[in-house]
Amino acid sequence: MSSDFETYEQDFGTLTAEITNKIGRIPKLAAEEKTQLVLNVDKQLEEVRELLEQMDLEVREIPIQSRGMFNSRLKSYKQEMEKLEKDFKRSRIAYSDEVRNELLREDGGSSETQLIKLREERAHLLDNTESLERSSRRLDAGYQIAVETEQIGQEILTNLATDREKIQRSRDRLRETDANLGKSSRILTGMLRRIIQNRILVFILGAIILLTIVLALYFNLRGH
Repeated sequence: MSSDFETYEQDFGTLTAEITNKIGRIPKLAAEEKTQLVLNVDKQLEEVRELLEQMDLEVREIPIQSRGMFNSRLKSYKQEMEKLEKDFKRSRIAYSDEVRNELLREDGGSSETQLIKLREERAHLLDNTESLERSSRRLDAGYQIAVETEQIGQEILTNLATDREKIQRSRDRLRETDANLGKSSRILTGMLRRIIQNRILVFILGAIILLTIVLALYFNLRGH
């Protein structure tokens, strides 16, 4: 489990190094190149977020006694991710010296004010965009949790249905066993009754035979 976490760490280090390098280049590029690089960095940042999610899942699977160290490392990576996002935001609203000088040449003294205003508007727009992106990610996470919860609920219902069938089969077997025991009890009762009747008949026959012998001896002795 920890080996997977370390693999994610290596990927995280490689990606963040590339992103840091590209963020430093963004303000110096022309508009078209800057747009392409911004899109590229944005895509890589999303990959880093996915890596952090995977690392978070891995940490949850690590035994509790070893989890503290990995939690600390994951926390530092999340802080590094936040710093990267802030640097990325600043780089996106930063102007290159070439663009700034061009604005100064065109508008003279008022260009600085316009530049500041434009930066503020861009910053506000980026804040709104990032807020929407965060809301979208939260909605995606909420939807994923809802799907997982539904799957777990479905599994529980399936297990309950299976358990119910097992209980029903057990009840049927108990009823069948009870019926068989009832039949056996009736058979044993009938056998016991016949045994008692047979013993009574034997006793009566023995008494008759004994009485017959006694009478025979009596009449025989009386005749002499």
